[in-house]
Amino acid sequence: MPKLKRSETDERATDFVEALDRGLRLLQCFGTNAGPMTLSDLARAADLPRATARRMLFTLQRGGFVSGDGKLFALTPHVLSLAASYLRSNQLVTVLQPVLDRVATAANEISSLAVLDRDEVVFIARSSPTRLFSGGLEIGYRLPSFCTSVGRAMLGQLDDAELAARLKTMKREALTPQTVTDPKALLARIAADRAQGYALVDREAEPHFRSISVPVRRYDGIIVAAINMGAHVDRVPAQELIDRFLPLLRQGAESVRSQLL
Repeated sequence: MPKLKRSETDERATDFVEALDRGLRLLQCFGTNAGPMTLSDLARAADLPRATARRMLFTLQRGGFVSGDGKLFALTPHVLSLAASYLRSNQLVTVLQPVLDRVATAANEISSLAVLDRDEVVFIARSSPTRLFSGGLEIGYRLPSFCTSVGRAMLGQLDDAELAARLKTMKREALTPQTVTDPKALLARIAADRAQGYALVDREAEPHFRSISVPVRRYDGIIVAAINMGAHVDRVPAQELIDRFLPLLRQGAESVRSQLL
């Protein structure tokens, strides 16, 4: 009898390391509360048995990622080495940081770079002119993709059928009174953004903030990120985003296309 080949799914299941998955899940739970957390709180947040969570915490503590006295646990600065490794090895950050610096200086506004992570966007680089306080969307900051200009610019890479299915299963909670949550309305808006080549979101992610984004494409036309600029609604009208910011963003995104593999 010929030997049956294992399917790719079977191989992935065999290669899956449950202990590693649980440890990473536990690390992510620290962000749910400010300050140290108890063993019971972490176990509950990670949906793990208390004894399992305890072993994971002591392992992470031995690796220098967690500090604790047996009752309260907290992350250490060593955790940032994981983020630093990502940023150092990410081609997008290396190539686009000079673009963000150039655009931010030209417009005298903050410019950011974001990527999709499942149904959220994650900001991975930014640049701020010296006159502006460097607050707001810090590196690592997350927002829902459906209500942000960077998210809609990247979701535009999906065709209408894929996008409709994605929006239907996506968690869509209103962040402001202006947030559009209806999947049909979102589909229409993102399709329109796809056609015009940019996305403008006005007070949907934050009550007093509007932003404009363009997709960043690699050499073969695939969208891999988005860059944006935004401002407080009382300071910059929506039309100015289009007239003054959009040309800078488009030029910046196009200038690096051949460099992104």
